[in-house]
Amino acid sequence: MTGDPFVQEDFRVLTPEAFEFVLNNELKRAVRSQNYLTLVLVEPRSEGRGPQEAVRDVARLVSREVRETDLLSANEEGRLSMVLLDADLPNSMRVIDRLMARLEHYQFPTPLAIEVGAACCPTHGSDAETLRRVAASRTATPRRDSRSNTSNASNAQ
Repeated sequence: MTGDPFVQEDFRVLTPEAFEFVLNNELKRAVRSQNYLTLVLVEPRSEGRGPQEAVRDVARLVSREVRETDLLSANEEGRLSMVLLDADLPNSMRVIDRLMARLEHYQFPTPLAIEVGAACCPTHGSDAETLRRVAASRTATPRRDSRSNTSNASNAQ
């Protein structure tokens, strides 16, 4: 792990290495203590902007909406990973719906298509790779929102 686990200081986004380390520890804790944990994958796509700028904009908004204990990370491909601790899938869906409502009403510099997928431990698996695979397979095709310049999709069930 690098010396500074945070990518940005104005909002709390972990480096991918720090995120993996904490995610694996939290998965072990969740299994041991029989708690839930939900991995949410958010993939914003923007025409005319790089994936890093789009994910940075979304991460800045998402970081204000989730708890201090929840984890956020962004990778080079432009995917935001989020871990909702002690959250089963129904409660996580409420958080995702709230986040999507916020994103739908935010005016981004360029239109975004946002895909969201989620997987819950232990419901869908108990290791990081399985949760990622399930969350990615449950990601929906974006739908256009006519009220704003954003698109979104949420099929995380």
